[in-house]
Amino acid sequence: MKNPAKNFTLLSASILAAALSATGNAAPEHAGDFALIDQTGGIHQLSRYRHKEAVVVVSQASSCANAQNGYAQLQNLRKEWESKDVAFLMINAVGDDVAEIRAAAEAQSLEIPILIDASGMVTKTLGFSKAGEAVVLSPDSFNVLYRGPLDQNINATLSNSAMDSARETLVMQASGCDLNRPDATTLASAVPDYATEIAPIIVENCAECHRAGGIGPFAMNSHLMLKGWSPMIRETLLTRRMPPMQVDPNVGHFNNANYLASEDLAKLVSWIDAGSPRGIASADPLGKIEHVDMRAWQLGEPDFIVKMPANEIPATGVLEYINVDAQLPFNEDKYVRAVQFIPGDSTVLHHLLTYVTEANEDFDGGEADQRAIERRFLEGYAPGKVAAMTFPEDTGVFIPKGNKLSMQFHYTTNGRATVDETLLGLYFYDEKPAHENLTRSVSGRFVIPPHALDHKAHGEYVFDKAVNVIGLRAHMHFRGKDMRFSAEYPDGTMEELLNEVNYSYAWQPTYQLSQAKYLPAGTKVHVDGTFDNSEFNPGNPDPDVRVTFGLQSWDEMFIGYWTYYAADEQASN
Repeated sequence: MKNPAKNFTLLSASILAAALSATGNAAPEHAGDFALIDQTGGIHQLSRYRHKEAVVVVSQASSCANAQNGYAQLQNLRKEWESKDVAFLMINAVGDDVAEIRAAAEAQSLEIPILIDASGMVTKTLGFSKAGEAVVLSPDSFNVLYRGPLDQNINATLSNSAMDSARETLVMQASGCDLNRPDATTLASAVPDYATEIAPIIVENCAECHRAGGIGPFAMNSHLMLKGWSPMIRETLLTRRMPPMQVDPNVGHFNNANYLASEDLAKLVSWIDAGSPRGIASADPLGKIEHVDMRAWQLGEPDFIVKMPANEIPATGVLEYINVDAQLPFNEDKYVRAVQFIPGDSTVLHHLLTYVTEANEDFDGGEADQRAIERRFLEGYAPGKVAAMTFPEDTGVFIPKGNKLSMQFHYTTNGRATVDETLLGLYFYDEKPAHENLTRSVSGRFVIPPHALDHKAHGEYVFDKAVNVIGLRAHMHFRGKDMRFSAEYPDGTMEELLNEVNYSYAWQPTYQLSQAKYLPAGTKVHVDGTFDNSEFNPGNPDPDVRVTFGLQSWDEMFIGYWTYYAADEQASN
């Protein structure tokens, strides 16, 4: 935790008095928590800066020359205060392209992260109106301590050893380029309509999980429910927890990444800020949703159904992983084109991994083996996998005649004794597909010290044959923070394929590439990630312990799964 006894070096009394006399006082402004991705793909969440005394955020626009003139002063402020536990961030508030932002940072030799506010809603929340304007935030209370230009008033604010996050906000008039965005102008002129604009966004992005019996904690089945939960919805939108889109939208593209359009996020937040009005429509669109039955076979009756054993789950306690082999009665080879899991009790089944194994093979689920082994991974059930999974066209998982399925169950108790009897539906090709899907786990060894904020881990593997990558999945536990997948080609060039910038143990899908990525023979793939073992990680089981590899949730893992099929050596993308 921060040291409350720490004292900043005070400016002389006369300078401080002069600075404060030039300001105006306003009631304390509350900014709220937020999270944004910077120009390098790193994520920054205000609440994760609670180990800092303050956070200084400066608005940035690549085209504003006046604001650029103040960057040298910003760099000087950073040099003076960063060693005194003050964090510095910039925020691009005008929708500049990522390449433009990177170019501007390079041209100005800026080493400060520039957060990309594509929707403009964090900029609106922070009250920025000019490029080069600064706010000083309390990461504990989310209050604004200062608002105004980059001048001695920031020094005065930061030098106040009695800095009180609940005090009046010090406000100075900022000058510079106006932060005008076409989308912001449109939203300012009219509140989005609930029936025609807001409800369709909810139906498309939220309601399938947030329904009666769904995995969401409450149902979004009426305007009244939406209005009641609006403060939480706003907070989860601005901190990127919902929709559960953990990937950097500027890296690759994935069919199942739950991308939420920036304009849709802006509409939702603007509507909530306006009081979540019902509007004049007589019918409520959220009351008419026809949901997919998650206990029904979404692709029709499977060609074969594997009925898992009935596993009794006690009300409390910690359960070891359960490994089960399912014998298959097939008299011929099979190729699987799609699968669907129907959990018997989704409230206790955390995840289930399913592999194709030989008849006499003793297999424990694979996660305990930290070698980069190629396996026939059929599929898995995990948080985030709530629908049937269809493999890319003309690709499938091969089940040789006489092989079995080896399954690993991980259950978590929920205070109520129950029985889980999960079903697995298999859909086969009538004829052999062109490609067999295989999965390789790439892991790294690690020892995480107590209270480590950003502990790095790395794993790598060299493909000796050309492959086409079709899926990527990160696996860590509660201390997992982020994971990047990249390819180092034989010519030495690097390409980032997936940046899971906001990893969540509660949401672990295999991200399906929209287009297969060709990797020539000799490509070295890298998996890089970060653990947060500090008290500022809200999911951390115990920040006081030294953490190593282990199967249970309070232990840790670091595995990047690569799913692919063999490629023509002469192929190219």
